Amino acid sequence: MGRIAFKDLFLRPGKNKDKRTKQREVVSDRTILIIDDSRTVVHALKTILEQAGYSTLAASDGKRGIELAIEYQPDLILMDIVMPGINGFKATRLLRKEQRTEDIPIIIMSGNEQATEKFWGMRLGANEFLSKPIQRGLLFKMLDDFILKNKILAKSSAEKTTEYDLLYD
Repeated sequence: MGRIAFKDLFLRPGKNKDKRTKQREVVSDRTILIIDDSRTVVHALKTILEQAGYSTLAASDGKRGIELAIEYQPDLILMDIVMPGINGFKATRLLRKEQRTEDIPIIIMSGNEQATEKFWGMRLGANEFLSKPIQRGLLFKMLDDFILKNKILAKSSAEKTTEYDLLYD
């Protein structure tokens, strides 16, 4: 992959096309783990995510990313594929095998948008694929979809637990 200038890291399709029509919901209680060996990508992602109200954690390789995922249980993981040591494919597979992280949504990212990368990432357990340079609107749509889905599932699970407690108390 060639070098990408910091200013070009997040694509904006057109001046008016990417403007939000409504404000994003504040998500101060949501944490996203960024696993990428590029300090530029990590810095850019942290900046836009924190501006949107997310808390962030970052790891520069798969091994440290797995450790942080197990320790902090983030709401979502953004995972690069090509990294030193444990790459994104192997890290995704290991996170899916670990009981404490098996349900955390994983979005794999790559500057090499080949069908095989997307295929293998999804086959190993990733929930979605995002190509670099990242389209900011698409990133936030994915985050909103996964985090809203997890909120609904958590609420549904809590309601079932309450119903169970009421029936058997």
